[in-house]
Amino acid sequence: MGGGVYLKKENQQRIKICVVTATRAEYGILKPLIRRLEEVDGWDTQLVVTGAHLVGKLGDTYREIEQDGIQIHKKIPINTEGNTEFDISQIMANALVGFGRYFQEERPDLLVVLGDRTELLAICLAAVNAHVPIAHIHGGELTFGAVDDCMRHAITKLSHLHFAAAEEYRNRIIQMGEEPGRVFNVGALGVENIRNEELMTIEALGEDVGFPASQDYVVVTFQPVTLEWEQVKEQVQELFAAMRERADFFYLVTKANADAGGDLINQFMEQETAKFPNMKLVSSLGMKRYLSAVNHARFVLGNSSSGVIEAPALGTPTVNIGSRQGGRILANSVICCKPERSSILNAMDIAMYKEHGVCESPYGNGGTSGRIVQILKRVFQEGKICLGKKFYDIKWEADNGTFGGNPGA
Repeated sequence: MGGGVYLKKENQQRIKICVVTATRAEYGILKPLIRRLEEVDGWDTQLVVTGAHLVGKLGDTYREIEQDGIQIHKKIPINTEGNTEFDISQIMANALVGFGRYFQEERPDLLVVLGDRTELLAICLAAVNAHVPIAHIHGGELTFGAVDDCMRHAITKLSHLHFAAAEEYRNRIIQMGEEPGRVFNVGALGVENIRNEELMTIEALGEDVGFPASQDYVVVTFQPVTLEWEQVKEQVQELFAAMRERADFFYLVTKANADAGGDLINQFMEQETAKFPNMKLVSSLGMKRYLSAVNHARFVLGNSSSGVIEAPALGTPTVNIGSRQGGRILANSVICCKPERSSILNAMDIAMYKEHGVCESPYGNGGTSGRIVQILKRVFQEGKICLGKKFYDIKWEADNGTFGGNPGA
């Protein structure tokens, strides 16, 4: 794994792997990997739960983990009462201190993180300070409308192993100077969930969630666009204006996450859904119910990454609103529109005529968790993970008009 300083423990018998989850969506994606890690002889998998999972108004979603029978090794509360810009900074500070203490006490052999949230950056900084190697999932992606890009790329530069969801993303990680031998295209865990999860029937789903699933319905997930937070109220108003105009659908709406502007969206959603009998707001569906809902939905409406990764794998069309997912690889089932009522309505009309089950997901065909575990086994068989990293330079080869690489000195 390249040159530099190696982490090595004397007389160590078992490998200790820390997996962190801070949100319901992140946990749902990570679940198959957590189960696979737990199955490996000689490995101790420690699931650490933090962030929005431990916030009552967001549903105390750590309970979904307990219901799945997965052991929570530790809960580290970091969230504040609000989600203003200052609150986000304080959450990051809390994460840096809380996880700094955790890494000092536990000394895991590897930290596994997924995605691009602000608190994950602080957690990774604490890991670097504690000389804990980091494996990062879903690096190399772009989301133009969110501050997530900065967080994601910063986490990439702090990490030692990279598990990308597509070859284009793997190449981008290498372009950022990461050594190719550390970067792997393993596909998306979300696609694996779809392939392996036994989804609910439409009848069972409607009864369990409490909505008329037998009629045409739409799953709505709208998150704050963190680089456009001043327009968040206007954008969610435009979305609901379009929904009110298309009263022929039932709308199953999930609450926004804990990013800046999330509280504002949720307050507006609570007010609006209470007025209309064809709308139902839920704090969290959990992975099984959410995937089942997307599977039977007429289409998905909003700006969540699930509309880009999971929905196409299920063959369900997506109306992708605004810039939040700008830059991601899109299947042909995804219709993009502006966060304006007329544009949203036009995209909804197009989605109505999209066939289900006829698109090919650009994020692999499942088996991601198995690929990650096999790579980690190979790494640990060497008995060491390199903490020092070389910068991999990509150079222009003028003689043949291509890019080539050579390890940085």
